[in-house]
Amino acid sequence: MTLPRKHSVVITRKKQARRTRSAETSKGRASAARTRKKTVTPRSKRSSGATGRRLRAKSALRSPRVLRRQRFVTIQRHEANPIIEPRGENFWEIKATFNPAAINVDGRVHLLYRAIGGDDMSTLGYAVSDDGVTIAERPETFAFEHRNQGAGPLTTVPKINYLSGGGCAGGSEDPRLVLMENDRVYLTYTAFDGWGSVRIALSSIAKDDFINRRWQWSRPIFLSPPGEVHKNWVLFPEKINGKFAILHSISPEVLVDYVDDLSEFEDDEKNIKSSYSRFSNVDEWDSWVRGAGPPPLRTRLGWLLFYHAMDARDPNRYKLGAMILDAHDPTKIVYRSRVPVLAPEEWYENTGWKSGVIYSCGAVVKDGELYVYYGGADSVVCVAMADLDHFLEEIVRYGTPRLTKKEGVKVKK
Repeated sequence: MTLPRKHSVVITRKKQARRTRSAETSKGRASAARTRKKTVTPRSKRSSGATGRRLRAKSALRSPRVLRRQRFVTIQRHEANPIIEPRGENFWEIKATFNPAAINVDGRVHLLYRAIGGDDMSTLGYAVSDDGVTIAERPETFAFEHRNQGAGPLTTVPKINYLSGGGCAGGSEDPRLVLMENDRVYLTYTAFDGWGSVRIALSSIAKDDFINRRWQWSRPIFLSPPGEVHKNWVLFPEKINGKFAILHSISPEVLVDYVDDLSEFEDDEKNIKSSYSRFSNVDEWDSWVRGAGPPPLRTRLGWLLFYHAMDARDPNRYKLGAMILDAHDPTKIVYRSRVPVLAPEEWYENTGWKSGVIYSCGAVVKDGELYVYYGGADSVVCVAMADLDHFLEEIVRYGTPRLTKKEGVKVKK
């Protein structure tokens, strides 16, 4: 009788010891968790401003679990893409419609897109949208043609070696639009005379004439010098320190020229001297920088600038990146995307005059939403959207905002 009782007591004590050790371990873990919480949280709360953002970004990047959950912002290609395509009934846009400029005027998005006609000449067509996606109006006639604006010859120098997205006859290419505080709409574009010169030209029109389609453009002037190839220059949509600001290079550094009056270029004796290096960020996705995209957008963090680039290890694929420039000195890059925000992945970005091309010339903010307009494969007009605040947060925290296709959206095949 005594043996069973003694054996039973031994077993009970062993079980009790295991329970005690388990309880102590649990208490230790809970205590450690409370200690970590007490030490980390107050430090995080005390960090503020740019320093705090950098510390929080570094902390987040060290956690793979956080990256998987929060790494990518949701900028979506719209399921209606492409939103503008060539029209066979219009000779001037029968081959391609792409690379649109965009401005938001009183809640309506106005687009000027590059069109290539049956004669290989590039002109600019017009379209307008109330919701930023659906085209409400698209006239049968073009809105701008370089040769009909009274512009003088681009240059008399010998021919140059230049390829231009299918528009071999030249004309007005890759427009950018800004609405300035003087109620004038300014248009910058690449003026190509058909193998003689590639120059940055500028014209303007009264806001009221523009929105009512009275195409009374001013005589174009040239910002870049003759005999050189220049593309992707943009005008800031507001004056900086009381002057017009022209961004004309982003590689290897951001270059901005300031002028009191754009009429200084009218006699073509004054031009902006620019420098450019294609290769700058070795081993990065943007190792081959092409140039600025849409005109910069003013945001709470500074100027949001999208730009075109290629990876030298993945050539012939135009991708879109983003950077934030200092609000008062836009030659300073405050933040920069570590990955492309948009890469050619859809059929309409790989089927056309030039496969694997995403090329943006226009972006607007409408009701807190960011709309990025771009040409797909040098053939059609497309749009992608994102919540602006979310996009800015992602580029600050991780440097990895992305333009992605929304799950469940049907893709046209």
